[in-house]
Parts: sequence; C-alpha cells; structure tokens
Amino acid sequence: MAIKNQRLTGILLAVAALLFIPFIAMQFTNEVNWTLFDFVVAGVLLFGTGLLIELVLRMATTVKYRIALCAVILVALLLIWVELAVGIFGSPIAGS
Repeated sequence: MAIKNQRLTGILLAVAALLFIPFIAMQFTNEVNWTLFDFVVAGVLLFGTGLLIELVLRMATTVKYRIALCAVILVALLLIWVELAVGIFGSPIAGS
C-alpha cells in the first residue's frame, strides 16, 4: 500500500513541478500568459496521463506491451497539447 501512495505522490509532485515552470515564466516575461483555466486543463491532462501510465504499469504483463501502451499515451498527450496550443488540426477544442 505504501508504494501505491508513493507513486501517486510522485505523480502529483511531477505535475506540480511541470506547472510551476510556466507560472515562474509568467513572472519574468509577458510572452507566457496562462490563465487559471490553462493551468487547470494542463493539470488535468498531465495528471490523467500520469494515472493512465500508472494503470498500464500495473496491468500490462510484458515489458514490450508496457512500452507500447505508454508510448501511445504519451503521443496522445502530445497531440492534444499541441492541438490546444496552436490548433494544428483545426478541431473545435482548439477554438478553430
């Protein structure tokens, strides 16, 4: 049980550390302009990705299967993040 809590704590700390980067950047430049909504969406995406990867690591039986599923999850995160940032696909979630 303690390992499960350590992993969850690690995921939360990693998400907080990643969200801290744009927060600090906003203090020094006007080029980073995130709203509270941006931080919430990024936090949900990052935390959800961390939880999905944790689920894969617990459920997948072979190393190849784990790597493949984690790669798919990370590619999906990257595509969603890029779409929200610049709208490369022109979908409604990007505001296009």
